[in-house]
Amino acid sequence: MSFVFYILAAFAEIAGCFSFWAWVKLEKSPLWLFPGAISLLFFAWILTKVDIDMAGRAYAVYGGIYIICSLIWLWVIEDTRPDKWDIIGAIICLIGASIILFTPRT
Repeated sequence: MSFVFYILAAFAEIAGCFSFWAWVKLEKSPLWLFPGAISLLFFAWILTKVDIDMAGRAYAVYGGIYIICSLIWLWVIEDTRPDKWDIIGAIICLIGASIILFTPRT
């Protein structure tokens, strides 16, 4: 179930941050900030639902998943297909996140 929470958190954070991006960089209405702020609150809340006891580890694992979700956002929302370097970098990050998540702890 934690994987679902990580994905929901990632897209909530990306959407929230994108609302600020749209306002500043794309010159959209400041009204974009309201759903963005709600999305960022949802992100922070949903990330507390992951099944990891230490916040730092939860955030480290989240970082790898966030990168994958950011590239999906790039492709689907911004209509720009990730290039091979995006994919290679994301795979490296996901490997690191997997090591943090799945390594047995004493």
